[in-house]
Amino acid sequence: MKIAVLGKGGREHSLVWKLVQGKEVEKVYCIPGNAGTASIAENVSLEDNSFEGIANFAKEKRIDLTIVGPEEPLAEGIVDFFQEKGLKVFGPSKKAAIIEGSKIFTRELLQKYEIPSAEFACFDSAEKALKYLHEKGAPIVVKADGLAAGKGAIVCETIGEAEQAINKIMVEKAFGKAGEKIILEEKLVGEEASYLIFTDGNTIKPMVSSQDHKAIFDGDRGQNTGGMGAYSPAPVITKELEKEIIETIMQPTIDAMKKEGREYIGVLYAGLMITKDGPKIVEFNCRFGDPETQPLLMRLESDLLPILQSCMDGSLAEQEIKWSEKAACCVVMASGGYPGSYEKGKEISGLGEANSLEGTVVFHAGTKLDGEKVLTNGGRVLGITSLGNSIKESIENSYRAVEKISFEKAYYRKDIGQKALNREK
Repeated sequence: MKIAVLGKGGREHSLVWKLVQGKEVEKVYCIPGNAGTASIAENVSLEDNSFEGIANFAKEKRIDLTIVGPEEPLAEGIVDFFQEKGLKVFGPSKKAAIIEGSKIFTRELLQKYEIPSAEFACFDSAEKALKYLHEKGAPIVVKADGLAAGKGAIVCETIGEAEQAINKIMVEKAFGKAGEKIILEEKLVGEEASYLIFTDGNTIKPMVSSQDHKAIFDGDRGQNTGGMGAYSPAPVITKELEKEIIETIMQPTIDAMKKEGREYIGVLYAGLMITKDGPKIVEFNCRFGDPETQPLLMRLESDLLPILQSCMDGSLAEQEIKWSEKAACCVVMASGGYPGSYEKGKEISGLGEANSLEGTVVFHAGTKLDGEKVLTNGGRVLGITSLGNSIKESIENSYRAVEKISFEKAYYRKDIGQKALNREK
């Protein structure tokens, strides 16, 4: 089979890496890909990057399946577009992808079906939001309604911080149209975890648990990013808790979407807060997480392609999915200045040495090729991912590989997985 993967980040590199190991996979294209995908697939930079342009490429190359990595094309309806053209594509429809595309829709869905979440209020003007803020007080979370590349949720400890966040989103338009409406919601207290499932619209098959690190600085301080690292499993999710997550959140959400005429097919990612009152939803994403996908796919022992196909043809219940007992850790190396302004075009050295370490794969995110050189080309540059017999060992292996790699102004967190180690003590 010929497969196309749409996207250029670490998530897409890890998807390509896993797919090329599949028995049925003859060739993989990555649109547009990065320096990492170029070594195992064919990168394709399309002049016409519209849905039409991508679909025409899929027809021309007789692509058997296109897998959509990023949320934006999913929210804009690429799946519907491909299906209308008779092309096979993996991901939720536009009507289903709204679960990430509109936080207001999702909060109202969760409220309607009594799925555990935070108390919230929605606003279409800064004036109304500020009035509510002064009635409610802080701490509080301010969220842009639409897609903001993982940076649209601002946790505010004081009223002053919340005022600034409302102003940033609604007045300064920091996230463009995504901030035309906002949510103010209760700050949930507990430990965060990521929980991803495969689904065919009825059946769900969970992936192993993981935990992302959103904040830029050690100790979860500073601005939110797209993710500075992740590990799997997340010890905060016990077997009992996993059962509760499936029964009170994941299956009810899939069932609710079906009742609303928005059948959800694909991968559903739940960002959870494990509170003293049990697990609650922080956010849903309509696709594989980044950087969670990197450690998750390192642990996936089954062939990925048949799982995706079974989601699409409604036979997921028949799939047996095997996961490694080993742990995996991904440490993101970023450009200095990220998530603010940063420079591109810095040469990266030590990639071969890091990749040669047993059980380690360096997944590329913001990289590009310049002849034989690999240069930085984004905020999050690399996701160094290692297996280990324990979380501690996987963390040590990842940081050992990180030390082999260098580029000017490279930055990474030093405490990825620390919460898991604290929990194991």
